[in-house]
Amino acid sequence: MINAVRIGILGDFNPEFRSHHAINDALQHAARKLDFKIESEWIPTPSLTSAGAEKVLESFDGLWASPGSPYKSFDGMLKGIEFARRCDWPFLGTCGGFQYALIEFARNVLGIADANSAENNSGSKNVVIYPVACAVPGRKGSAPKLSGMVPEIRLRPGSYLQSFYGKDKEIVTEEFFCNFEVNPDYEWATMEAGFPVVARGEQGEIRAI
Repeated sequence: MINAVRIGILGDFNPEFRSHHAINDALQHAARKLDFKIESEWIPTPSLTSAGAEKVLESFDGLWASPGSPYKSFDGMLKGIEFARRCDWPFLGTCGGFQYALIEFARNVLGIADANSAENNSGSKNVVIYPVACAVPGRKGSAPKLSGMVPEIRLRPGSYLQSFYGKDKEIVTEEFFCNFEVNPDYEWATMEAGFPVVARGEQGEIRAI
């Protein structure tokens, strides 16, 4: 029997967020499917700026940057993501975690020092993450268009993501609730990062890299 796979979840757990419970459930679902044990632990973003943060991150087999932006520590989330990139650690970012992965690369590799999300109201001239039409219902600042299920997401043929769904799948249906997404003016940054776009929404919006 192999030792348990340890997953560190970068984020500030909030019991009111459905997505946070879904992360824990998804990991255990995967563990049952693959017949091994997974241990997961939430790592609060303020702790990621401390001197011993890298030692903590090294103790995990993989890292998941969670939804839940704006985080308690903007710098902490970027530090956690930077560790994964520099050390080539297994990494997944979803929703805010996905967005901050692009912000981290834009800042620390492309040299766009003020790369930011519109959510943070920083006054940055380089807003790489901006508001979307498909916004979370009931949240202040949501755009006026209807929010909810995105009927179709098109997967890039031959990508890892497509292989996870099944090689015969090119279009999938997924629930998408988010107030922000990649600003298309900065799509070039994903290419510079070596992050091919592997899923798009109905209007060509980036849904996965």
